[in-house]
Amino acid sequence: MREKIVQTAGREQLGEFAPDFAHFNDDVLFGENWNNQDIDVKTRSIITVVALMSQGITDSSLKYHIMNAKNHGVSQMEMAAIITHVAFYAGWPKAWAVFNLAKEVYNEPVAEITDKDRYQNTIIFPIGNPNDAYAQYFDGQSYLAPVSTEQIPIYNVTFEPGCRNHWHIHHSKSGGGQMLICVGGRGFYQEEGKEARELHPGDVVNIPANVKHWHGAAADSWFSHLAIEIEGEETSNEWCESVAEEDYLKIQ
Repeated sequence: MREKIVQTAGREQLGEFAPDFAHFNDDVLFGENWNNQDIDVKTRSIITVVALMSQGITDSSLKYHIMNAKNHGVSQMEMAAIITHVAFYAGWPKAWAVFNLAKEVYNEPVAEITDKDRYQNTIIFPIGNPNDAYAQYFDGQSYLAPVSTEQIPIYNVTFEPGCRNHWHIHHSKSGGGQMLICVGGRGFYQEEGKEARELHPGDVVNIPANVKHWHGAAADSWFSHLAIEIEGEETSNEWCESVAEEDYLKIQ
């Protein structure tokens, strides 16, 4: 299955000024349309370049789509042939303008696509930044991204392969606990004295208060879950020891 295309430019640039436009741009145009598999993404990239060139649009948006075509397998020779062909129908001056953009794109080094980038394209929530504030309670690299900071705080927690948090307890006099909603990759959850539970996107974990547990990624997979703290009385978190390496490896 090909990687999912995720676009955030609309919300980043126009989220507050034009939220409806940002939604249509990120969720409909790039979310639904670009992820429709009736046309492969390389062909879709070529069609977009041709459409913009035909209209005489030679600004940064066309440069972005030329780069997008390059990233999806359109070679320099193919791009030159595409622009030359369209020039006969859309106009020679447009071709000169587009060639200038294409030369910039194809002379630029291709940015390295990291494992993190590839994984980000498979989930709808941002991975966020390194989870430095809680790094001492994790074995391996984790990331944290706020999804909602109002009403009910919700954070997307992402674990690199092999990363897991330490055993810990959400203490509460009444209520309390935590809910996890799995959104990507493969991971595990385990309560003390019980077998580990394998987790996949769509799984929900209800963690009672005052129960010692841990959660994290499988050894060979990234993993993400939304973390939702449940309101309670006199709540606090207690961090305990690391998950033993041999116990962790047994459940893979």
